[in-house]
Amino acid sequence: MKTAINVYIRYLKELLILAFPMFIGSLGHTLIGATDVLIIAKYNIKSLAAVSIANSIFFTIMILGLGILTAVSIILSNLRGAKQKTKKYLLSTLILSIILALIFSLLSYLSAFIIPHLKLEAELVPYIQEYIYIVSVSMFGIFIFEGIKQFLQSYEIVKLPNYLQLSSVLLNLIADIVFVFGFGIIPSMGSKGAAIATLTVRMLMALILYIYVFRFIKFKSPVDFSYMKTIVKTGTPIGIALLFEFSAFNIITVLAGIESSIYAAVHSILITIASATFMIPFAISTALSVKVAYWFGAKKPEEVKIYSYTALYTVLGFMSLISLILAVFPKEIISFFTSDNKVMTVALPLISIVAAYQIFDGFQCVTGGILKGFKLTKTVTLTVLTGYWIIGASVAYILVSKYAMSLRGYWFALAISLFSMGFIQAVIAKKYYKKILTGNI
Repeated sequence: MKTAINVYIRYLKELLILAFPMFIGSLGHTLIGATDVLIIAKYNIKSLAAVSIANSIFFTIMILGLGILTAVSIILSNLRGAKQKTKKYLLSTLILSIILALIFSLLSYLSAFIIPHLKLEAELVPYIQEYIYIVSVSMFGIFIFEGIKQFLQSYEIVKLPNYLQLSSVLLNLIADIVFVFGFGIIPSMGSKGAAIATLTVRMLMALILYIYVFRFIKFKSPVDFSYMKTIVKTGTPIGIALLFEFSAFNIITVLAGIESSIYAAVHSILITIASATFMIPFAISTALSVKVAYWFGAKKPEEVKIYSYTALYTVLGFMSLISLILAVFPKEIISFFTSDNKVMTVALPLISIVAAYQIFDGFQCVTGGILKGFKLTKTVTLTVLTGYWIIGASVAYILVSKYAMSLRGYWFALAISLFSMGFIQAVIAKKYYKKILTGNI
């Protein structure tokens, strides 16, 4: 028994050493979003609704390209496990990042033209469009930063990019306050100011990381289009899976906004809470994907098994604790964002659902990480499609249309979707592992 515990502790330490900087990065990313929500909520609820809807559309577009880049760390970790040289792929990674940024920046900009046709509150439309026009340019900062980050991650160099994300929170907070409320000669700009702050921070982060890796770039090396094709081929299913996932959340934001700006604001707050608690499972899952990819490439399946179970037990324990905290202190948590009575009235009954949601989210996150490490990215896409858009959408339709449960029905459907995905992915991962042991793969 003691030996088993010691093994668990050893593997947990190795996972956490890799996952902790990723957690810091996720914390930074989430806190940037949280500071945006916090500052805009203090400005006014209408602006919060506008920014929430705009970001829902922006992230739904961005996430496909960002998902493609996550394949960089998976592919390169697998090649490293097989003892192949990978540093030569840095330039190709950067070029691919810029190409993707150009494509998705244009798509984001064009999406603003559909806003007037979404039957939103008329006064929100110009603010949503203005926000999207500005943050579309920030795609270049996002994609360049992520491309370099994923490359470094394949070498388990995770401290700099992730600590950089955390340090950017303070800059974003200051920029939000200055541009949203105004300071000195800078006028109060509300949601437009939030967009300017976001653009500034994202571009600065990309510039710093680019300066760090500049000395390692071999500009005379030929661009490897075969490598880029492999990244796109492997990463596109991940991007599509993320698109299915994000669109599920973001379509709810838009639908909630159509019904009421209060509902859009509440959904934004709940998503911020869920994102904050999701940081540790996501970091552990990402670290697990790197470990699984490496040991899968090294043909050592027993290592894969131990890392997988270690991650699963840790995440389920953590998310159970978070669920308990949410269930016991709902009012205190919501009041951190706003004291608006209308928001509080809508949000408080939903916290119990969000609490149960946490455990299911952690479960599907770990099982998905295992499949990504196995490079079963198409399988992940199919499970996400099944979970959100077949099971979840059906449940949401029944609860919202038939029983008029509105936002509560949507969150019930999300929880059921996550449980379904986790269960399906766990079954597939177990069967695939058995095939590895028997030499069928």
